Amino acid sequence: MTRASVESAAPRPVADGIAFHRLERPPEAEQRPVLVEVPHAGLAIPDQVRGEMVVPQDGVARDADIYVDKLYAGAPAHGASMLSARVSRYVIDLNRAEDDVDLQTVPDHPAPRGVQPRGVVWRMTTDGRPLLRKPLAHRQLERRLDLFHRPYHGALRSELRRLRERFGFAIVMAGHSMPSVGRSIRSDRVTRRADVVPGTRGRSSADGRLIDLVDAHFRQAGLSVRHDDPYRGGFTTAHYGRPAEGFHAIQLELNRGLYVHEATGEPKSGAFEALHAVLLGLVAEVGKLDLS
Repeated sequence: MTRASVESAAPRPVADGIAFHRLERPPEAEQRPVLVEVPHAGLAIPDQVRGEMVVPQDGVARDADIYVDKLYAGAPAHGASMLSARVSRYVIDLNRAEDDVDLQTVPDHPAPRGVQPRGVVWRMTTDGRPLLRKPLAHRQLERRLDLFHRPYHGALRSELRRLRERFGFAIVMAGHSMPSVGRSIRSDRVTRRADVVPGTRGRSSADGRLIDLVDAHFRQAGLSVRHDDPYRGGFTTAHYGRPAEGFHAIQLELNRGLYVHEATGEPKSGAFEALHAVLLGLVAEVGKLDLS
């Protein structure tokens, strides 16, 4: 990774007619029952909603799961499908439910379920700066859902069903990243987080064989692992993780300190490539599982 790749992390406009997400598949003969999805690495601010927003130029990459799509790049060569979003989570948070919105964000919402400022639409950054010029009308929220959220999850659902139909089961690996330090769910003390946090909502969203394989793979690579702490898995894990129906979901939070200099967002030469290899190795191993 070069400095040019860091500079390319600035927010990008996206015009009408440009795809807001990308689905890649391996050749049919090499397909395995695995879908890698990366919902938060996108940096684009589409023209359709730019006028509704105040976009801090130094915040978009910092609040993204920066480079996670690149860390998993090449997953289709190991038999997995890969779905990645291009749109910034400032525009839409694809790991939140459609009704995860509070009344300060959408005052005329008929049935809001959210209670925080960073639901399916963020109204402030993680450091408290505003992202909306003014609260959204419900019709504006619906437009964002129609443009970005529903097509992404439509593609995700369709691909998982296709994989289950072919193999009898499907596995979704949700790729995310997290700041290197923060509070644990078990303590208010700020500490360094584990290298990898697999989120399976108390081992309920995936078969134990998948969870144990993931745990062993990262530990054998010399990485520390802490399950469900501080992230148990978001909307994708909760919604699609239904092992009894043949759908297995695991959220994989990577400590950003492993692969980027967090102060600058610049990838760590050598460390980035090493983590990339570990992740592709995991994709290959998960693809060998038979959970049918």
